[in-house]
Amino acid sequence: MIYDGSAYHGWQRQKDSLTVQQVLEEKISLIVGSNVTITGSGRTDAGVHAVGQVCNFFHNSKIKEENMVKGLNAILPDDIFIKDAVEVPESFHSRYSAIAKTYNYVILNRREPDIFQRNYLWHIKKILDIDSMKYCLTRIEGSFDFSSFMASGSKLQNDTVRTMLMAKLNLCDHGIINIAFKANGFLRHMVRNIVGTIVEVGLKKHSIAEFMDILAAKDRKAAGKTAPAQGLFLMEVEYN
Repeated sequence: MIYDGSAYHGWQRQKDSLTVQQVLEEKISLIVGSNVTITGSGRTDAGVHAVGQVCNFFHNSKIKEENMVKGLNAILPDDIFIKDAVEVPESFHSRYSAIAKTYNYVILNRREPDIFQRNYLWHIKKILDIDSMKYCLTRIEGSFDFSSFMASGSKLQNDTVRTMLMAKLNLCDHGIINIAFKANGFLRHMVRNIVGTIVEVGLKKHSIAEFMDILAAKDRKAAGKTAPAQGLFLMEVEYN
């Protein structure tokens, strides 16, 4: 599914805030005629967007998949769109069955803002050292303990090793920078914390050597600030 996260307080259902999960569960329940609970492949934060989010749920209706897609898209708000629906085995779990995820982070690096895209990128006025940022990204490909880039207060404390399959920066036209990350899994705020620290390297607040020291420190306090949510997109979730 695709969604613009600007109007939502993240993916996960919350008591007093509008979330993507809440809207989907309400609309799916209308279609199938009974209450359903959906499971997402990842709990995107408030303001984060998705191009390839995956979720699963159980129901007893006889509605065909293509009719499910048409029905949902007819009643969902304009900022959520279902691309496809398929029947899966009962053992399938959209989160735990995933073998890899890809995120993209977008930066606008120029003096002038883009007021029409402000909800979909991080505007940085000072010119960044792109070569240093690219080099740092190459050094985090592989298996590492990414504790330094895990959100403070995260409940997960033990298994903090992840395998980064790709970390790549592309400089595009008009000052747009796309940073893509593909890994077998991500810690909470991991992408945004890496981006925030990489940007500090680009601003020459940290050297490349200091960035590697931050990775090795396994301490969130050593890393840079968390990049804003609106520049982050969940692009793809892969399964066997």
